[in-house]
Amino acid sequence: MLPYMLLAAVAGLAVPLSALTYLGAPIAGVVSGLTAAAMSAMLVLGVRAQRAAIARIEGQPGAALAVVQSLRGAWKITPAVAFSGKQDLVHRVVGRPGVILIGEGRRARVNALLKQEARKTARISGDVPVHEINVGTASGQVELSGLRNQLMKLPRAIKTKQIGPLDRKLHALGGAELPIPKGPMPHVKRPR
Repeated sequence: MLPYMLLAAVAGLAVPLSALTYLGAPIAGVVSGLTAAAMSAMLVLGVRAQRAAIARIEGQPGAALAVVQSLRGAWKITPAVAFSGKQDLVHRVVGRPGVILIGEGRRARVNALLKQEARKTARISGDVPVHEINVGTASGQVELSGLRNQLMKLPRAIKTKQIGPLDRKLHALGGAELPIPKGPMPHVKRPR
């Protein structure tokens, strides 16, 4: 990683320094070159850290949700709107592209969950497009590392101010109750 950071820093330093020295402002070139070098090195570090974080959570239930929750912007995320007993999950995301259903797990089981949830969502959302993304490593699935890019490539269909009302409408749909025990926690005697 260090060689890439150094290469980015040298490139960040060389471009402004040479351009401003050519224009007759070498001091401004040094200052802006050092700033650009630091920013370039931090950019490389950030990208590498993001890749490492995604590699660490890959294959775990809820990994796609973690990637989607790290997105910036107006995204309304509802985790686990549908699930199977084998830990296949479908998450609902409302954003500028419309409604996006993100499934993670074994491809055949998740496709059935996605289709079922897409039918329910389409009845409520009206003319807003409903996109289905299946995350995994099999053919026909989007890899976890490419999920962010896949979401950003979707065409914009609604305005930012429409996201909140659409999300509230979809929340009225409800969702599957996760199989978590209800009620108070049992009293557990702690050792002294």
